[in-house]
Amino acid sequence: MIITRTFWFLTVAVQVAIAAVILLMIIRLIADAMDLNPFAWTSRTIRRLSDGLVMPVRGGLRAFGVEPKFAPLVVILISILLGYFLLQLVATIFTTLVGVMDSTQRGAFIWVLGFILYGLLSIYSLLIIIRIVFSWGMLDYTNRVMRFLVDVTEPLLGPLRRVIPLLGRFDISPIVALLLLWILQGALTGTLLRGAPFQTF
Repeated sequence: MIITRTFWFLTVAVQVAIAAVILLMIIRLIADAMDLNPFAWTSRTIRRLSDGLVMPVRGGLRAFGVEPKFAPLVVILISILLGYFLLQLVATIFTTLVGVMDSTQRGAFIWVLGFILYGLLSIYSLLIIIRIVFSWGMLDYTNRVMRFLVDVTEPLLGPLRRVIPLLGRFDISPIVALLLLWILQGALTGTLLRGAPFQTF
């Protein structure tokens, strides 16, 4: 099935990209530890390949007062985290597509609506989680990705934030939002999707 093959290809592509970043950062760490001649071809090549990932993270670490030499390790953690989120997003989209196509073939148009709504709620939940994680990294609204996440999730989080008081210094509105979305997904499973076959990737 072409959808399954496409999903497999995208999954492998993301995994290869994560592995490539990890390998590059390990090489960078080894090169830094060996204190190679900075003007040698090897050092210049390693820096040229890795600086685009390492330098922005170094700036962020300096802002937190953390030693910049740990930047390659942070890049590894970020790449794994982003890869996980991307794989989750791809799996959600393909699961929704398969559910919609299968339901259409069966003529179960109520299931089609259920799968679409369920998929949208899953994607929205994932975007809220990504926003939470990115906010830990102190990304502000000037960052393009963070601006997108805020613009998309604020219509739900904003009203909740005005109703739900802070828990100490912590804003728990994202947790409440995720709980509400989870309840809605459960309601969809028990109503529009009752009896529908779920195929997960």
